[in-house]
Amino acid sequence: MTDTGSAWWRGAAIYQVYVRSFADGNGDGTGDLTGLRQHLPHIAGLGVDAIWLCPWYPSPMADSGYDVSDYRDIEPSFGTLAEAEKFIEEAHSLGLKVIIDIVPNHCSDRHRWFLDAVAAGPGSPQREMFWFRPASPEPPNDWQSRFGGSAWSRVPDGEWYLHLYAPEQPDLNWENPVVHQEFREVLRFWFDRGVDGFRIDVADGLVKDPALPDVHGRTEGRLPFSDMDGVHEIYREWRRIADSYPDPRVFVGEMWLPDQERFARYLRPDELHSAFNFDFLSCPLEADRLRAVIDSTLEAHALVGAPATWVLSNHDTTRHVTRYGRADTSFSFADRQQGAPTDLALGTRRARAAALLSMSLPGGVYIYQGEELGLPEVEDLPDEARQDPVFSRTNGADPGRDGCRVPLPWDGAAQPYGFGGDDTWLPQPDGWEPYTVAAQSADEGSMLRLYQKALRLRHELPALGDGTLTWCPSPDGVLAFARDEHFVCVINLSGAAVELPEHTKVLLASDPLADSQLPPNTAVWLAR
Repeated sequence: MTDTGSAWWRGAAIYQVYVRSFADGNGDGTGDLTGLRQHLPHIAGLGVDAIWLCPWYPSPMADSGYDVSDYRDIEPSFGTLAEAEKFIEEAHSLGLKVIIDIVPNHCSDRHRWFLDAVAAGPGSPQREMFWFRPASPEPPNDWQSRFGGSAWSRVPDGEWYLHLYAPEQPDLNWENPVVHQEFREVLRFWFDRGVDGFRIDVADGLVKDPALPDVHGRTEGRLPFSDMDGVHEIYREWRRIADSYPDPRVFVGEMWLPDQERFARYLRPDELHSAFNFDFLSCPLEADRLRAVIDSTLEAHALVGAPATWVLSNHDTTRHVTRYGRADTSFSFADRQQGAPTDLALGTRRARAAALLSMSLPGGVYIYQGEELGLPEVEDLPDEARQDPVFSRTNGADPGRDGCRVPLPWDGAAQPYGFGGDDTWLPQPDGWEPYTVAAQSADEGSMLRLYQKALRLRHELPALGDGTLTWCPSPDGVLAFARDEHFVCVINLSGAAVELPEHTKVLLASDPLADSQLPPNTAVWLAR
């Protein structure tokens, strides 16, 4: 059962809101705080414990808000600071904690820090807030942007500046104590307004090797701009701030790291509280591979006494209903398998089973908006509609992340399906009526109803949430584990039905059972 006290985060179910695509309250086609506040009952009704919001700060939207131009205000198209404070208050009144994004690796090139640095000129203290290097014919090193192309661009006087993402996102220099002080104040600004925690974007990337060595095309192993040892002192500094508040405030890290042991170092008792489990998200839906990831995850977290997290999709990855309908059910940024043959009926069936698996594993679980509706990836967006810089910087070689960010369908038979406005900021596809909240609320067998039932049970059953698991004997292609002497989860990823283990009651099944057998691509929660 989720602990709502001092360690609520250890077993929490957290709902991710991509504000721009959640609900439009003022009719301009872009999601906003008005729409979010109007639909808070939907989130509360799911049975989650907290909401995590993607960046809501002022931004030119070169990277959908991850290019922040002011960390102490709200993006005008989303609303106002006063409305954000009302949202926090209303969420709390519904029993929901609020986690917001913080983006400390880089800011917008329109932030006053960068504008002042460009205006101040070479050698100025203002430029020490970023990674500027003298004018030269070639970039300072061979680092590449994660969005494609060089990680270096010039300002008008010829100096180079580092941006590991888009040129509009200059990297901040965490060697500079001014940067530390600014972010300490940002944390306090939002904590003082009632925010319960931060999800830290690119949490492994803040510290760079000051020598800026070439990487010579290396993409694996330790890189001079990722997982440097010095980053841990930043989080110890931040943890002291979070712990200074009477109510628990938490940090969630976003780190894509191949080494589980180094990953766990971020979760030591004086650093971050939890982090996203991308190994689980990326894993193919195969029993042996999943068991290996679950075991390695639990072992690594046990080393530091931290809770694991389980996540199937987010705002950067291909929606799992689509992934699970393919021959290759894994996820990789290197190949999104755009246009690969996809059986959405199979993907949906597997997604239902995976939802029960993820919600019954020890620790916390994240739900990305729309997965409770079974939304698929929208892969046929027109090129002219795509806004992700990944698409433009790779000249279309990478379709980018817009396909999982399409505005949600709420009701009705045609676009915009109750989202608001006439033209949504990304176009919705035809045929989404069955995915609407209204349609699924009226269907007892819908994905939405499954999530509501599972999350309710997750609160009611003492076995679920934080804790441990014990593997049970099972046939090949089947995973079975107990959370205590009374609860067992079984997921059948083999090609044939299997007998259910001994039990006293079926608590919940992802799809109908066949007498005492568990069909393929189905999961079940059992009482025993």
